Amino acid sequence: MPTLETPVAPGGVSPARAAAPPARGARRRRASRERLVQALFLAPAGLYLVLFFGYPVVKNVLMSLQEYTTRTFFTGEAPWVGLANYATAIGSNLFGPAMLNTALFTVGSIAGQFAIGLALASFFRKRFPLSGFLRSMLLLPWLLPLIVSSATWRSILDQDSGVLNGFLRGVGLISEPIPWLTSPSVALIAVVLVNIWVGIPFNVTILYGGLQEIPEELYEAGAMDGATGWKAFWHITWPNLRPVVSVVLVLGVVYTLKVLDIILGLTNGGPANATQTLAVRSYQESFVNFQFGVGAAFSNILILISLVFAVVYLRLNRRAVDE
Repeated sequence: MPTLETPVAPGGVSPARAAAPPARGARRRRASRERLVQALFLAPAGLYLVLFFGYPVVKNVLMSLQEYTTRTFFTGEAPWVGLANYATAIGSNLFGPAMLNTALFTVGSIAGQFAIGLALASFFRKRFPLSGFLRSMLLLPWLLPLIVSSATWRSILDQDSGVLNGFLRGVGLISEPIPWLTSPSVALIAVVLVNIWVGIPFNVTILYGGLQEIPEELYEAGAMDGATGWKAFWHITWPNLRPVVSVVLVLGVVYTLKVLDIILGLTNGGPANATQTLAVRSYQESFVNFQFGVGAAFSNILILISLVFAVVYLRLNRRAVDE
C-alpha cells in the first residue's frame, strides 16, 4: 500500500523543523523589545524613587551614624559615632514624653477623624439637595496649606480674643476663658482637635467611596428580614466596608505619625513640652539645636514605626484585593 512521506530538505531536515528556529528567534526578539519598552517606561518612575526617596533615606541613616553638625558644612568632616546618636535620642529626658504624646496624638486624631468621617459619609450616602456642594465644601480643610490652617486656628483658639472662647462664654458653657494653647493640660487636646478637623475630608472621601460600592439590593433584602437602622449598619454596611476601613486607618496612622507643621504653627512643641512628638523632636534637634545626627536618629525611629504600619497596610491591601 503506498504511503505518504514527508519531503525532506537537503541535509536530512524537514522544512517544518528548518523553519522552527527562525520563528523562535523572532519571538525572542519580540519579547526582548517588549521588555525593553517596559523598562523604558518604568525608568523615569524608578529614577524618581531613587533620587527623591532612596537617596534621602540612605543619607538620613548615614547622618544618624555620624557627628553631623553645622561645622560639617564648612569642614566636610563628620566623624563616625555609630549608635551614639540613637543612645542620645533615646536617653534624653524628652524621649519618653515625646513617645507618649505621639501615641496620644495619633490615637486621638485617628479615632476622631474616623468616627466623624464615617458618620458624615453615611449621612451623605443619602440623596438630598446640595449634597454634592456640601461634600465639595468638606474638602476645604484638606486643600488649604497646613501652615495657613494652623495660623487660622491659632487665632480662633486664642485665650483672650479667640472666637471659640467668645462663643463658649456667650452660650454660658464657660465662665473663664480656656487657655487652649498655653496650658500644658489642654494644649495637646487643642492640637488633636485641629488635626481631626484637617483629617476629616480624607476619611469622608474614602469611606464614602466604599459605601457607594455596597449594592442597594443588600439593604432591600435586609429590610425584608427586619434589618434596618443600626442592624443594617452592623450586619450589612460594616462587613462590606471593613477592607476600606482597614486601609483608611492604616494610612491615617502613617500620615498622623509624621505631622509637624500643625504642631509648630499652634504651639511649637510647648507649652512646657506638652505637645512634643517624635516629629517635633527631630525638627528641633536638627534645625534649632543644629545636632543633625541626633535629629536624624529621631526621624529614623519615626520611620521604623511608620514602616510597621506601612507593612500592615500592604498586607491588608493585598487581602482586600484577593477578597
